[in-house]
Amino acid sequence: MADSTPDGVERRLPTDEARELLALTRDIARREIAPRAAEEEDAGHFPRELFTLLSRSGLLGLAYDPAYGGGGQPYEVYLQVLEELAAARLTVGLGVSVHTLSCHALARFGTDEQRAAHLPAMLGGGLLGAYCLSEPSAGSDAAALRTRAVREDPEGDWVIDGTKAWITHGGIADFCTVMARTGDEGARGITAFLVPGDAPGLSAAPPERKMGMKGSPTAQLHFDGVRVPDGRRLGARGQGFAIALDALDSGRLGIAACAVGLGQAALDVAVGYARERRQFGRPIADFQGLRFLLADMATRVEAGRALYLEAARLRDEGRPFGRCAAMAKLFCTDAAMRVTTDAVQVLGGYGYTADFPVERYLREAKMLQIVEGTNQIQRVVIARHLVGPESR
Repeated sequence: MADSTPDGVERRLPTDEARELLALTRDIARREIAPRAAEEEDAGHFPRELFTLLSRSGLLGLAYDPAYGGGGQPYEVYLQVLEELAAARLTVGLGVSVHTLSCHALARFGTDEQRAAHLPAMLGGGLLGAYCLSEPSAGSDAAALRTRAVREDPEGDWVIDGTKAWITHGGIADFCTVMARTGDEGARGITAFLVPGDAPGLSAAPPERKMGMKGSPTAQLHFDGVRVPDGRRLGARGQGFAIALDALDSGRLGIAACAVGLGQAALDVAVGYARERRQFGRPIADFQGLRFLLADMATRVEAGRALYLEAARLRDEGRPFGRCAAMAKLFCTDAAMRVTTDAVQVLGGYGYTADFPVERYLREAKMLQIVEGTNQIQRVVIARHLVGPESR
């Protein structure tokens, strides 16, 4: 059944419960998130209290099993909730996406005992997660990571040493899903661990000074003899890189949904301005050149939405979706960059000022082309699905 939201977005939602979740999300976005977004982003304030509210509202664990406090929703519903949050403020939408990514390894690869012990607090207990894969010298080539976990004896704790880089929620996360080397070089020597955010020996560098997303802390995390019981190892030893890639397929869909939300927000501002702004005695929306620009913007947003939802529905059906997820991340984030750039152009000089949000949207869109694998990496992933791996 298709529903038209107040901003005119047509949504095909599978159940009444899904429609209620979208209505709840829009209400929270309108009342609690959007009114504070510009001021708090300018001040670099991370809205932790909003994530507490989202957790209490059942919106931080939508895609996970209700037996552990999750919402039990299909990905096509979770992603549309994410889109609404990102349209109100990208720091919030991205934060929910990263938190969901951080829970993936435990939810999918943990034991029943591990899930029962940790997931309820992670999904509905107000906790916030971080996903720790990248390092200063291992970004796109994540399998080259150097952070190492060593077990002192066959029955003892793991001791982690190293540095992780570009960590969203670095320094404020309550738990971290960490990929560390436990064996030889390469992808097969990596293992996943669930590390408490307050573990002795874990510290954060000052947050990065970024072009946009100033309210979302991004920082290096330093592991200096961090001790982790074997009961917090996720999956088999040496399975960590496969776990990381499995999580990233789903995480890319989160970024795609966030990009569509950001593009929708920019489009809405541009359309509203074009209707109100008058030049040469009439609204600028009357001019064909601008109408064509708005039409192209709307088409990009709608096409991106259709692509991420197609990938989500493949995932929900248990079918392979990695190629479609990479396509969605690539297309949606490139579209967000184009749409936000065009929104600034529609507003002219006003679009270049902080009096309107589109200059912030433009700065934020650039980041989406980089996180969860740069768009160049997405092209590598897509090409491998098409023609196989590169010859060596």
